[in-house]
Amino acid sequence: MKYIFSILTSLLIFSSCKVFKSNLMLKTPKNYNYDKLIDSLGRLDYKISANDLIVFKVLTNDGFKLIDLATSTSAIFRTDIDVVVDSDGSVKMPLVGRLNVEGLTVREAEILFEEKYSKYYVNPYVTLKVSNKRVIVFPGNSGIAKVLPLSNNYTTIMEVIASAGGIPEDGKAYKVKLIRNNVDASKKPYVYLMDLSRIEGLTAAKTKVQANDIIYVEPRYRPFATFTKEITPIITIITSVLILYQFSTLR
Repeated sequence: MKYIFSILTSLLIFSSCKVFKSNLMLKTPKNYNYDKLIDSLGRLDYKISANDLIVFKVLTNDGFKLIDLATSTSAIFRTDIDVVVDSDGSVKMPLVGRLNVEGLTVREAEILFEEKYSKYYVNPYVTLKVSNKRVIVFPGNSGIAKVLPLSNNYTTIMEVIASAGGIPEDGKAYKVKLIRNNVDASKKPYVYLMDLSRIEGLTAAKTKVQANDIIYVEPRYRPFATFTKEITPIITIITSVLILYQFSTLR
């Protein structure tokens, strides 16, 4: 019995360690210094990044006639053209060559294209859309994560969480992390902490997400339930061994 008690005590101690919490991700130390989620950051428009798929249209005369950038045959018109932002942040455009668009908002990129195409067309009008924007959401439930496409350039954190099904019972609404890549790849990503359990957290929830953002709702850890689940098979084995031992001593 002393040995059994010692084993159970050791397992109880280990239940607070990563042995029983091996599935938890993106943990931060207790006194971690989170980045400050300032108001201007929350109102930041979507910025184009590498690997974005851009769908753009160019019209002339302030949108009077659609320009065919793919063929010189006037009878054939392209409604749109797709280009991918390369790893260096540039795109290869018809007629004007390569343009650097990484870090620009959609509107800033439209203005840049209109300026470049003004050399070839009268009052060009450009519309642009990033079609493959996505974010990763861990809503706070073990084994459930989603990669969600962004349908518009102004999707907020609240909309993303709602699209993922909201925060489940095991999720900590008061501990939601927004993890965002740093422009300088050599530096650690930005990590912002939000408390969405109170109405005051609505301001933070209106923050616009960027491509490849990670929204992580920390799951609630239930040590007793986890301990019971993990210890039951061990107790079964120990009990079976003790029963076999008792039978062997009776013979």
